[in-house]
Parts: sequence; structure tokens; C-alpha cells
Amino acid sequence: MKAAKIFLTIVGAALRVFLLLAAVYIIYNGATICYNYGYRIFTEPAVAADPQHAKEETVVITAKMKPLDIGNLLESKGLINDAKLFALQFYASEYREDFKPGTYTLNSAMTAEDMMERMSGANLEPLETAGTDQ
Repeated sequence: MKAAKIFLTIVGAALRVFLLLAAVYIIYNGATICYNYGYRIFTEPAVAADPQHAKEETVVITAKMKPLDIGNLLESKGLINDAKLFALQFYASEYREDFKPGTYTLNSAMTAEDMMERMSGANLEPLETAGTDQ
């Protein structure tokens, strides 16, 4: 009986140590992932490092598009790497209130911030006005 109790005590302690180590590992990895993603919100480079090899695309932004929809469109055109990151960048940007529907020519040498600036009309007017009921 005493041997069984000692054995259960040792197994219980080992299990607690294992669970504690697993919790520390999960928290550490989760914090690392969150930090890296948060860091990328403000430092994500353009897809094309060399402007001479940049791919130019025309995109149509409608009034009903949400930031994630715009991010998915830009990602499908090869202008950005991560649609979810673009949506977070949108919410953290100064241009979130100024987005204008329209047709824009963007290229892969532009950062997400550059694209948002263009789509806000800060430096350029849209090529065409997209319908607001789309």
C-alpha cells in the first residue's frame, strides 16, 4: 500500500511538472508569434524589393469592401503577402477613415502603407469611380 502511494505521488508530481512545462512552452510560442505578427504590422516590406521587377496591377475597390476583402484582393494579385496582416495594418493606419472606392493602379514595389495612401486619395485621384452599390 505504501509503495502504491509513493508511486502515485511521484506520477502526480511528474504530471504537474509536465503540464507546467507544456503551459510555458505554449505561452512562449504564442507570445513569439504575436510579437512577430505585431512587428510586421509596422515593418512589412514590399513584395518586390526591386522596383524594376515590380508587377503592376489594376484593382477595383468598391464601397462595400471590408479591409479583409481588400487584403484578399491584393494578395490574389500578388501585391501583398498576407491579407489578414493588411487588414490589421489598415486599422492601425492613418488612412482608415479616408478610403475611397475606385480603380487604382498599384505595384508590388509599394508597401501596404503606400497602397493605402494611394487608395485614400492622399496623393492621387482614382482612375475611375467604382459604383457604390457593388
